[in-house]
Amino acid sequence: MKNELDKQELHNLAMNIVGEDLEKQGFEFLGIKSELKSNPQFVALKNKKLHFVIVRAITYPEDPKEYDHIFMKSMKEHALKFNASTFYAGVGLANSTNYEKPISREEDYIVNYDGIQEI
Repeated sequence: MKNELDKQELHNLAMNIVGEDLEKQGFEFLGIKSELKSNPQFVALKNKKLHFVIVRAITYPEDPKEYDHIFMKSMKEHALKFNASTFYAGVGLANSTNYEKPISREEDYIVNYDGIQEI
C-alpha cells in the first residue's frame, strides 16, 4: 500500500498521543526529540521533579506494554545522573478496518495506550 505510514510517521503519531497525555497531566516540557533513535523523547518537569519519557510506536500484534528491559535499564541509569525518573510510553497502533493491514493515511487507526509506566 503506497500510503502506508513509515516508522518515523508512526513514531510521530505516538509522540503526539503521549505529548497530549503528558500535557493533560500537567507536565512542563523542557526538551522534545521526535527523531527515531533519539532518547528520551520527552524531558519534562512535574512537581519540580525531572522526568525522562521514552516513547515507542508499537504496531499490532506486538504488545505496547512490553519493552526492552536492557535498554530501559541503561536509560534509567542515565536518568539517575540527572536525578530524573524514567517512564516508558508504549503506544499500540493498528488499522481499524483490519488489524493485519498496515496503517495508512486513508484509513482510521486504533490506539492502545494506557499511559506512561514508571521504570
